[in-house]
Amino acid sequence: MMTPPRTSPLKDRMRGQDLVLCMALRQARTADMSMIAAACGFDAVYVDMQHSTIGLDAVSSLCAGALATGIAPLVRLPGLDMDLMQRVLDGGAHGVLLPGIESADQARAAAVAGRYPPAGTRSVMGPTLGTLYRPQDAARVNGETLMIMMLESPGAISRADEIAAVDGVDMLLIGSNDLCTAMGIPGQLHHPDLFKAYETVAAACHRHGKTLGIGGIRGDIALQKRLVALGARFLIAGSDVTYLMAAARKDAADIRQALAHQPSSPDLS
Repeated sequence: MMTPPRTSPLKDRMRGQDLVLCMALRQARTADMSMIAAACGFDAVYVDMQHSTIGLDAVSSLCAGALATGIAPLVRLPGLDMDLMQRVLDGGAHGVLLPGIESADQARAAAVAGRYPPAGTRSVMGPTLGTLYRPQDAARVNGETLMIMMLESPGAISRADEIAAVDGVDMLLIGSNDLCTAMGIPGQLHHPDLFKAYETVAAACHRHGKTLGIGGIRGDIALQKRLVALGARFLIAGSDVTYLMAAARKDAADIRQALAHQPSSPDLS
């Protein structure tokens, strides 16, 4: 008997207005890092193939670690490569982040390529990590797969409504740093023009029943509060690199400060 189609627990949480926290993985290469993210309270990880040298085997390992602990494994692709997208989905990802989406046509092509017929054109194969090696149920997998469109330019923001209207698109995710750089205000995350872009995309998501996601605002609690109030339900809170560097930098500074005024070693000559 076929298992009835169901949506991703992550989708259910966001539709229920729960906040989803995601950690980016750039340096990690083994499954334990996804398990650490889960132990720290994250709901999802995304493996960043766009800004790292990570390969498919490591991507699949990180996805396996997430699946083992019950959090969602996502992958950011380096570009709009539909063949690569299907491979990372077969390798265990429950969704993909597609960078640089500029139009409804691009979003539609990605949404179709990421789902099995009749909803799309994804090639069907036998049991994979993505199904935990259980029999394939195309309708169920289609319901669970998250298609996340990244808007990172003023042109994309201006077309947010038509992108959000595309069937099969689950989330519009604003890449804050790329967007403010493209707007000529690099690093100015509190600039009013950037917040107007957030408002435009939030309105489009509300009209079409899609989730608003935000990246690039790690550590800025004040801005995060404003964006959650605006309707954001998916936040990329930070990455393995930023967390490791923050902890290591603090520890090194604390040790140096604590030992700065220690008496020098006695002369043993």
